Amino acid sequence: MQLKSFNDITPDYQHIYLSPHFDDVVYSCGGSIGLQVSLGQRPLVITVFAGIPPSESKLGPFASKVHKLMGFGQDTAAAIAARRNEDANAITYLHADYLWLDYHDAIYRGTPAYYTGRRLVSGKYHRNDCWINKQLAQDLVTLHERLPNVTWYAPLAIGRHVDHQIVFSAVESLICLGASVSFYEDFPYVTGARVLQKRLSELDHTLKPTLVEISQQFHLRQQAAGMYASQVKINFGNKEMMHKLINSYTQSICPIEIGHVERYWTAG
Repeated sequence: MQLKSFNDITPDYQHIYLSPHFDDVVYSCGGSIGLQVSLGQRPLVITVFAGIPPSESKLGPFASKVHKLMGFGQDTAAAIAARRNEDANAITYLHADYLWLDYHDAIYRGTPAYYTGRRLVSGKYHRNDCWINKQLAQDLVTLHERLPNVTWYAPLAIGRHVDHQIVFSAVESLICLGASVSFYEDFPYVTGARVLQKRLSELDHTLKPTLVEISQQFHLRQQAAGMYASQVKINFGNKEMMHKLINSYTQSICPIEIGHVERYWTAG
């Protein structure tokens, strides 16, 4: 079910996942969502950078290249509509609910564009994006005050994509209030060599790992991940490679072979 605003979020939701982009939470947490649903709980996925830029906006060279890799033309509204449809199908398949916020993806921000290549999109976020961080943090704090018992899930910002960094930074406001926050490992970024260790070493506070065994729900994560058809080539090359990478990573997390696992990090 699609929610329309923060006002639609009720105490029925025990778990709220913050997804920078349409695919991030399903790629990283699909098994946990499936497990929670199987226990009769109601997870909610909030996608932050899901907005549609004004129709008069023109794509810069980097955004055009990204569109081409995803199989889209120059029509941004049509591209986002297609990605929203993928997201709705994937999250509905997991029997979770979803809410799309109106912030624009990094590749669409700025005139001229703030982020003109992969190096910049994985660097420090632009000073003109600081308002997003502040507004998002304020909205999350307000929601936490209304729903203090919710467990929040947010990206660890492995790979340092600017949109992931903004969401991570906003969620730190919740930690300061004592909210229950679990950071998930951004997939597929986390599969890079030593990127997890590097990210953990950058943080000001120590995080402790928690493992969630998802073997019974593993097929749900695989199937839901495959529903983001526009993202397969750009992130994995093809669907077979995607499934292999999800399989190998979820089996590699735990030192003892217990099946498939998702790992979360909490402030200790």
